[in-house]
Amino acid sequence: MESEFARTQITGKTPGSRGKLKIFIGYAPGTGKTYAMLKAGHAAQEDGVDVVAGYVNPHARPDTAALLKGLEMLPHTGNANDGLGFQEFELDHALQRKPGLILVDDLAHTNAAGNRHKRRYQDVEELLRAGIHVYTTMNVQQIESLADTVASITGMSVKERIPDSVFECADQVEFVDIEPETLIVRFLKGKIYSDRETEQANAHLFTNEKLNALREMALQQTAAQLNRIALQIGAKNSRNEFSGKDHILVCLSSSASNKKVIRTAARMAEVFHGQFTALFVETPETEPVTKKNKIGLRENLRLAEQLGAKIATVYGDDISGQIAEYAKTSHVSKIVLGRSPRQKRGFAKSTVVDKLIDLVPNIETYIIPYSEPVFHKKSAIYLKSPAFSLADMGKTASILAACTLVGAWFNHLGFREANIITVYILGVLLNATVTKGRLYSAICSIMSVIVFNFFFTEPYYSLRAYDPGYPVTFLVMLVASFVMSTLTMRVREQAMQSAQKAYRTEVLLETSRKLQQATDSSAIIDETAIQLVKLLDRTIIFYSVRHEGLSEPLIFPKRESAVDPQIYIGENEHAVAEWVYQNNKRAGATTETFSDAHCLYHAVRGGDSVFAVAAIVMDREDPLDVFEQSLTIAMLGECALALEKERLNDQQKEIFMQIRQEQLRANLLRQISHDLRTPLTSISGNAGILIGNSGMLSEEQRTSLYTDIYDDAMWLILLVENLLSISRMDNGTINLNLQAELMEEVIAEALLHVNRSKDNHIIQTVLEDEWIMARMDTRLIVQVLINLVDNAIKYTHTGSHITISARRDKDRVVVEVSDDGPGIAEEAKAKLFEMFYTADNIRGDGHRGLGLGLSLCKSIVSAHGGTIGVRDRFPQGTVFYFTLQSEEVSVYE
Repeated sequence: MESEFARTQITGKTPGSRGKLKIFIGYAPGTGKTYAMLKAGHAAQEDGVDVVAGYVNPHARPDTAALLKGLEMLPHTGNANDGLGFQEFELDHALQRKPGLILVDDLAHTNAAGNRHKRRYQDVEELLRAGIHVYTTMNVQQIESLADTVASITGMSVKERIPDSVFECADQVEFVDIEPETLIVRFLKGKIYSDRETEQANAHLFTNEKLNALREMALQQTAAQLNRIALQIGAKNSRNEFSGKDHILVCLSSSASNKKVIRTAARMAEVFHGQFTALFVETPETEPVTKKNKIGLRENLRLAEQLGAKIATVYGDDISGQIAEYAKTSHVSKIVLGRSPRQKRGFAKSTVVDKLIDLVPNIETYIIPYSEPVFHKKSAIYLKSPAFSLADMGKTASILAACTLVGAWFNHLGFREANIITVYILGVLLNATVTKGRLYSAICSIMSVIVFNFFFTEPYYSLRAYDPGYPVTFLVMLVASFVMSTLTMRVREQAMQSAQKAYRTEVLLETSRKLQQATDSSAIIDETAIQLVKLLDRTIIFYSVRHEGLSEPLIFPKRESAVDPQIYIGENEHAVAEWVYQNNKRAGATTETFSDAHCLYHAVRGGDSVFAVAAIVMDREDPLDVFEQSLTIAMLGECALALEKERLNDQQKEIFMQIRQEQLRANLLRQISHDLRTPLTSISGNAGILIGNSGMLSEEQRTSLYTDIYDDAMWLILLVENLLSISRMDNGTINLNLQAELMEEVIAEALLHVNRSKDNHIIQTVLEDEWIMARMDTRLIVQVLINLVDNAIKYTHTGSHITISARRDKDRVVVEVSDDGPGIAEEAKAKLFEMFYTADNIRGDGHRGLGLGLSLCKSIVSAHGGTIGVRDRFPQGTVFYFTLQSEEVSVYE
C-alpha cells in the first residue's frame, strides 16, 4: 500500500505541481499515528524517494524513537515562550531543502509567537504549494466542525483544531486503529503521556464509552474522506456543475454559541454537497456594540471562511425580512440559524425565527439551540456611557424654551392643554432630529413633562397637580414623547445607513466604470487604489507584478494622513508582499500569517495567476468590518479581471504581430524564390556564353552580354539593400543620423546611383531655391530618391520626362518625383505603399518587382516625421511626393 502510494503520488511529481497530502488519523492519543507515519516514510525511502523528517515528536516512546534512525532530521527552532523546551518546525529550512517527501507530526499544533504562521497546518499548506509532499498526523477531535460533538462526548473542548477544508484536501487518509481496551491498558501503564500532569488532565478520556464513540466518529470521517476522494477522481472527466444542488445559508452573529451553528451548517453543506453561504445582517444597532462583541463577530466570520463559506452582508432593520429576501434571490434551499434564548418581549408578536418561517415557508429552516445568550442590543446602546455634547445640550434647552414660550402664548389665547402638549411633542421630534444620541431625546421627553406640569397645570409654578387626571396625562405625554423620539431617531439612523450604502454602491459602480475606461495596467491599478482609499479611508499600497516579481510599491495615502506612509514599505513589509505573491494567499495584520505586519495584504488574482498585491494599512486602525471586507474583495476581483483582460489583449497583440511577421516572412521567401530566379538565370547564362564562346563573339556582342550581367547584378544589389533596410526598420535597430543637408547635393548624389537606363529618359532637377535645406539622414533619403526615380524609369516608356523638384512649404520641404508615364489606377493608389504590393503596370526591363521599394520609402519618411503620397500629374503621368523638416541656412562671411 505504502509503496504504491510512494510510486504513484511521490515519484510522479512534475515541476510546479502542488504536493500531495497524506493524513494519519486516530481517534485518541496513543493509537500509533506517529509510528505509522514513520514506517510509511521508511517505505517511501526504500522506493527511492527523498524523505526528510521535518518535525516528529517521539512522545518518549523507544519504539517510535527507533524509527527516526536512517531519516534525515531537519533542525528545529526552540520555543522559549512556554518554558517547556518544546521545539518548533522550521518552515524556511524545509522550503530551502525541498525534499520529495517531508514528515510533519501534529497537524493541529499552534506555533510559537514570532513564527510566520500561527498554526502548523498553514505551514503544511505552504509546503504543498511549494510542490513538497507531506505525511502528517492528527486526531478526529481536531476537526473544526466536530468540536461541539466532541465536547458533548468527552466533556471538554479541544483547543487546537484545523479547518475542515484542510482535512478534505487530503489526497489520502489512513485510519490508525487500536482496540479501546488495549489503548486503556497502555494509558494505565503510562505509555501514552510522558508527564504526570498531562496524564491526569486527560484521564477522563480513556473510558470504553468515550473511546468507542470517538472511534466510530473517526471511522465515519475516514470513510467520508475516502468517498470524497473517489468522487473527485471521478469528476475529473466531468466538470459540469449540477445546477440543482443544495444551497445552505447560515446566519452570523457575535455570540460565542454561533460557532456551533456555523459548524452544523458546514457539516450539512458537506453532506448535501451544496453551496455554503454565511450571511450577516447589519442593522442600525450593529455599530454601537461593544468591543467584545466585535471580536466575537470577527472570530465567527473567520470560522465560516475556514469552513468554506462565502461571506455576504446585507443592511436593514428587519432582520428576518433581510434574511428572507436574500434567501429568495440567492435560491437558498436550507437556512440554519440559532434560537435566541430571549423570550418575546413587550408587544412583539413573534421572534425572528417565527417571522422568517412565515416569510419563507417553502425553504427548510433548521433551528440550533444556543447554550448561552447573544449580546443584547439594548444594553449595548443604552447602558453605554453616552458622550456629552454641550452643543446638543444647548439645542435641547433652546427647544424646551421655545416650546414653553409657544405654550404660554397658546395659554394666553385660551387654547386647551391638549394643544400645548402637542407643541411639546413636536419639540421632542425636532430635538431627536437635530441632536445626536438618545440621551438628549430622553432628557427632552422628561423635561417636557416637568415643564408642562410646572407652568401649565394648577397649581401653577409648582410640581403638584390637583386634578386626578393629570398623572394619566403626564404618563401618556411621556410615553408619546419617548415613542416619537425613538421612531425619529430610527428613521434618521436608517437614512444615514441608506446614505452610507448608497455611497459604497456608488464607489463600486464608479470603480467598474473607471476600470473599463483605463487604458493600461498602471491606470487600472491607480484607479483601483484611489477607489479603495475613498471606500475605506485608509492608506493603500500596491505592488504590481513585473517580470515574475514585484515592482516598487505605489503609495496612495488616505486623506489628511498624519503618518508617513514610508514606514509601511520597509523590508519586512515587502517580504510579506512577496510571500502573498508567491503563495497567492492573504496575509498580514488581522490574519494568522505574518500577523505582526502593519498592513493587510491581498493578492489581486485571476485563478492561479497573481497580477498585483494590494496592501491596506491597518496600523492604528480598527479591523475592516464584514461589509467593508466584502466590498474590498469585490473591488480587487474587478481589478484582477481588468488586469487579466489587459494581459490577454497584450498577448493577442503579440500573437498578431508574430502571425504578421510569419506571413511577411512567407511572402518574402515566396517572392524572392520566384523573382531571383530570372536575374540569376540571366547572369549564369550570359556568363556561360562568354566562357564557352568568347572567341566566336564580336566585340559588340560581348559588350551586350557584359551590360546584361551588370544590369542584373545591380538589380540584385538594390533588392538586397531594400531587404536589409526593411529588416532594420522593422527591428527598430536603425539609428537616424539627422543633419541639415542641401537638397541640391542630395538629389545629385541619388542620380549617380540610379538605374543605368536613365540615359534613355530625360531627367531634370527643378529647385525653387538653390539653398533649400532639410533635416535628414542623407544615406536613407538618397535611397528613397533612388527608389522613386528607378520606379519612374521602370514603369515609363523610353524617352519619358522625369522631374525631381524641391520647394519650401512653411516649415517643411516638399520633394516631388514626377513622370509623364501611363499613370496609376485609382484602386492601386490606396495599396501602393503596402509591403509586397505590386501594380499591374508592365515594366520595361522585364523584371517582376517585389513591392518593397515604396514600402521602404514610407518607412524611412515616417521615421523622419514626414509624409509620403502619390497623385496624378496633369495631363498625364504620376507624381510621388514626400516631406521633410526644413532647416534655415546660416551664411558666415
